[in-house]
Amino acid sequence: MSGLIINLATLAAGASRLEATATAEELELPPADWPGGAEASLDLHRTGELVTVRGRIRSAAHLECVRCARWFDLPVAADLLVVADRAGGRGRLEGDLEADGHMKFHDGRQLDLHQEAREALLLELPMAPHCQEDCRGLCARCGADLNEGPCACGG
Repeated sequence: MSGLIINLATLAAGASRLEATATAEELELPPADWPGGAEASLDLHRTGELVTVRGRIRSAAHLECVRCARWFDLPVAADLLVVADRAGGRGRLEGDLEADGHMKFHDGRQLDLHQEAREALLLELPMAPHCQEDCRGLCARCGADLNEGPCACGG
């Protein structure tokens, strides 16, 4: 079982801390693009059936630079905030709250944070990744990598 599935039967009332890991497969991310999985540092607070999770999830994404087409690893860190209550009796309201991202509902046995962790990491990815901020890209004429110096064509 992944560290991002919290066993509510063993979660004490009040505040607690959890260090957790998850593989790319557990987060439904391509392992080739997320080779190291993810690590999370989470602060949990339980009051009755209400569980609040605050923390940070870290990973590294293997991306292709849009300027020079080199592959590089980009460290990714995202904040995670989840408020979860026990499901039951609220019917359509539960579905609306969960769909809007305002609240998550659990079954009283476990709280699965995989989807929230996955979304938090993906939202931190740049739309146009660069291997370095001053990447010079490729020559438009001959395709040489301009990060390695001027090209032979002078373009």
